[in-house]
Amino acid sequence: MSIDHGDDLALAQRLADAADAITLSRYQALDLTFVNKPDNTPVTDADKSAEVAIRALLHEHRPEDGIVGEEFGNEGLERDRYWVIDPIDGTKNFLRGVPTWATLIGLVEKQSDGSEVVIAGVVSAPALFRRWSASAGNGAFVSVNGDQPKRISVSKVATIEDASISYSDLIGWGSRLGSFQALLQSAWRTRAHGDFWSHMLVAEGAVDVAAEPSLALWDMAALDIIVREAGGRFTNLDGKDGSHGGNALSTNAALHNYVVQSLAVKSS
Repeated sequence: MSIDHGDDLALAQRLADAADAITLSRYQALDLTFVNKPDNTPVTDADKSAEVAIRALLHEHRPEDGIVGEEFGNEGLERDRYWVIDPIDGTKNFLRGVPTWATLIGLVEKQSDGSEVVIAGVVSAPALFRRWSASAGNGAFVSVNGDQPKRISVSKVATIEDASISYSDLIGWGSRLGSFQALLQSAWRTRAHGDFWSHMLVAEGAVDVAAEPSLALWDMAALDIIVREAGGRFTNLDGKDGSHGGNALSTNAALHNYVVQSLAVKSS
């Protein structure tokens, strides 16, 4: 049975609209400024401004909810629900003029068993003219160039030899690198689309597997609900469901167990 998360999703869309207005105005701007954070990743004035705008709207419309944001930290995590914000996923692309970047917005709700589940999410990629959205029990959708949202679903590919795999790069795989490269070699096709884009292609059925070895909650929350509502699986590399596992594996579900087993860390 579906649950009505219409108000939650409508607010997430409004937050994405506010972010898009800021990020698009700063994309390829000659006076764009950035600094490197302590983890040596860049942050631009657009990242900060977009998150400030989203937080302001949340404080106005959902003061009872908590917030997790990449740039300005956490507040109210003891509450039953909190919003997870990545103002620009793909900041390096944004800096270089590559259009593959997006604002990620997810809403997490604490369950009676103590688990925390994403119940609504929006991924907005205005330079690609695409926006994906989903809420629990109500399916996943994509809107292209502002058109009416169209329902999306994962592929039915059932063997790795017929599968297309997308990833970001080969950095950060550690002891799994050899297994990951072997998995890539066994697949029909591989491409490094990277970041949110890989996972949204899984949700659309254009790619069958997407994997990344090191991610934060804000990189994953919005992706999680969209992949699941499209009929796929979203776990960490060890097969644990959800977006709290430190890394990400999206599949069309049919291939999930095979990929998890293929990437399992072998004991010495």
